[in-house]
Amino acid sequence: MSIPQSGGGPIEDFSQLVGYLESGCKPKDAWRIGTEHEKFGFCKDTLKPLPYEGDRSIHAVLSSLRDTYGWAPVEEGGKLIGLEKDGANVSLEPGGALELSGAALETIHETCDEVNAHLREVKDVSDKIGVQFIGLGAAPVWSHEEMPLMPKGRYKLMDSYMQKVGSMGTAMMRRTCTVQVNLDFASEADMVQKLRVALALQPVATALFANSPFFEGKVNGHKSWRSRIWRDLDPARTGMLPFVFEAGMGFERWVDYALDVPMYFVYRDGKYIDALGMSFRDFLKGKLPALPGETPLMSDWADHLTTAFPEARIKKYIEMRGADGGPWRRLCALPAFWVGLTYDQSALDAAWALVKDWDAETREGLRVAASVDGLQAEVNGIKMHDLARQAVEIAETGLSARARPGAGGLIPDETHFLNALKESLDSGQAPADELLEHFHGDWAGDLNRIYAEYSY
Repeated sequence: MSIPQSGGGPIEDFSQLVGYLESGCKPKDAWRIGTEHEKFGFCKDTLKPLPYEGDRSIHAVLSSLRDTYGWAPVEEGGKLIGLEKDGANVSLEPGGALELSGAALETIHETCDEVNAHLREVKDVSDKIGVQFIGLGAAPVWSHEEMPLMPKGRYKLMDSYMQKVGSMGTAMMRRTCTVQVNLDFASEADMVQKLRVALALQPVATALFANSPFFEGKVNGHKSWRSRIWRDLDPARTGMLPFVFEAGMGFERWVDYALDVPMYFVYRDGKYIDALGMSFRDFLKGKLPALPGETPLMSDWADHLTTAFPEARIKKYIEMRGADGGPWRRLCALPAFWVGLTYDQSALDAAWALVKDWDAETREGLRVAASVDGLQAEVNGIKMHDLARQAVEIAETGLSARARPGAGGLIPDETHFLNALKESLDSGQAPADELLEHFHGDWAGDLNRIYAEYSY
């Protein structure tokens, strides 16, 4: 999850909130790719999740990355909670999952090199202390009680609030992992087209990357249990956002939406102040109960935007949020999928033509069906497998048109990063299908086999 934002003076009127989003507009030659991924850590011998402190712990991994590979520490309340280096940061999810938030890079070749370097570093320091990491959409065996809450003020507040709205918020916080990509836009119109395509096709990403068919040691009946969890978290801040597809969508409309998302906190002097369920609109008027008489800073607005959790969201860029965490090679396939669909105008137009006639019921139906049936989903005559094939073909065309070479020019473009997805389309199997085959086959129902066979 996001770290506290900084910078910016007091907010005096609504136009500043709009201007914050609008300031993200960049010319095409300045568009970048930021890939994020999360993974679960566990002790190799006990197969139990890592505590925050101890010889085999999250703190031990972070400390070793800091000392061995030159990462700068990020602390809160005297606790090591993250690392920074070269525009990237390593942070902690509420239950201790380790996240790499990558730097803004020009090509998928670069972002994949970054992912590979990070995972090699993590494996190096982890192997020395008997720790491993695994990429899955949801913790397959561990209970809520086994997952420690990391020492971050934001998480303590959220953990309490999540128990009052929806039914799966704390499961999301402690026992899910994702891979996502952050992408740029050129203008308000470009943002709107990209966000519409992002939301409409997010179920395709969910299906292709579905990788969480187990929960609490059992088959859960969903290919992506992570996606199922997000459907019952907090309706005020999640979902497919039908308003995005309505006339008049733009930065102002997003600001109106975000202002109606209940607040979590205000960050002041290194501490999180409880503003659970309060209104940012009241904050603008100096009537926030948590800070009576105070009006927000731009950093407060930036923080607040990180507390809306729809399937795709905008800040100064667009975040694609629908995919399960997964195997090493698929971490580069996710940015390839979305860059291919959105960074070439012809591809973006083709993607929009694919989805523009869908109504809100169809989009939501695909979201639900993707979580349950993955590539085997079907809604209103739309077969997910066929839709995914079309989307990947468009993405491949878009990447080919970008023609960004790698390996010193030996690789002509970025299309090979889609190979993992093309293999799934050829076989009809997402990662979850493969896991279920193992579980019912050679694993003979022994889910502990997943750790040895699927860890990084």
